[in-house]
Amino acid sequence: MTIDTLSPPETATLLRDAVSQHSGLSFEALKGWLFARLFQGLVYPQIWEDPEVDMAAMEISPAHHVVTIASGGCNALSYLAAHPRKVTAVDLSPAHVALLKLKIEGLRHLPSWSEFYRFFGAANDVGNIASYQQFIAPHLEPEVRAYWEGRKLTGARRIAGFTTVIYRQGVLGRFIRAGQFVARLYGVDLRGLLKCRTLAEQRAFFESRISPLLSRGLVRGLTKSHLSLFGLGIPPQQYEALAEGRDVLSVLHERLERLACGFPLSENYFTWQAFGDGYAHGGEGPLPPYLQEQNFENVRRNVERLSVQQINLTHFLDQVPHGSVDRFVLLDAQDWMNDVQLNALWCAIASAAAPGARVIFRTAGTETILPGRIDEAVLSGWKYLVEASQRGHARDRSSIYGGFHVYERRA
Repeated sequence: MTIDTLSPPETATLLRDAVSQHSGLSFEALKGWLFARLFQGLVYPQIWEDPEVDMAAMEISPAHHVVTIASGGCNALSYLAAHPRKVTAVDLSPAHVALLKLKIEGLRHLPSWSEFYRFFGAANDVGNIASYQQFIAPHLEPEVRAYWEGRKLTGARRIAGFTTVIYRQGVLGRFIRAGQFVARLYGVDLRGLLKCRTLAEQRAFFESRISPLLSRGLVRGLTKSHLSLFGLGIPPQQYEALAEGRDVLSVLHERLERLACGFPLSENYFTWQAFGDGYAHGGEGPLPPYLQEQNFENVRRNVERLSVQQINLTHFLDQVPHGSVDRFVLLDAQDWMNDVQLNALWCAIASAAAPGARVIFRTAGTETILPGRIDEAVLSGWKYLVEASQRGHARDRSSIYGGFHVYERRA
């Protein structure tokens, strides 16, 4: 297992280049700078792409090398349940790298699934500090340990987040809590959705309690600002892709409706996170694959196949042997890219891709963004799998993306 680290100045520069498409002193450049600053800290305590959809679309085999953007790390760890030959997770965020490394050492050294779940699933027990000190901390690289034992602006150590529900923290966690606060201002407790017993009850709660909130003046005003959606991890350029020429509020209404009542609560842990900022009590509800008890031993056994690198994805792919990667997971990162960045990425993918390789990604809008933007000489080497893409989108429980897309390398 390996980890590459970047200095803070290098990280800041690469993050700014990744999310900003403007330079100078313009307001657009300022928004890009602000978003890059946010991404230097913890953004996603849990990833918001559905790893079960990913695994079905990738059809992972024991011979495959999977390369993925790490984000919260739930995806990279969950893929291990499918027994790939190798998984490489890359990310520019030092906080995301530190989170995934913490989970890896927890898998390797916590004594049992129950203790692993208590730490990373419930994440609300003061006993987690003792578990960290005894089982995890001695095995962390110095820079990762320094991150978790470092202090936030509040003075609390970062590792203490696992005693107060880590999912309430990070940029996304704070955004969810802010949304809950606004709802309470209008007399709505969003946690009430989690008491529903059927899909019909979920829909009734959404239509009677949640939907009317979206017409309130404060909510309408907030969603008109690009800055307000930074908490969802949506950079300025992705805001426009999300809207697709429509009123952003109407698009958010559709996505929120699907999240609230598109899947039974017994199946959708994303709904529990969005409306309860955590998983169902006691691990009795749905969980991501890496947290499920039946997967614990397989994931722990396979964790040695996972490597983590703090590096730009394109730069990483430029360095790997030709034809050595079988599966690529891009999350929604392409929505952030300009055409130069997008073409550089796909040239690197084309070089790294093994025969029959697949690429999966999500978009804020509904359509694949590649035609007309990627050099046709590169894109012609790939086939868009329409049915697999539609099937993946229909099954994607996170419900916040407009499209799920699968490309396969032509023979």
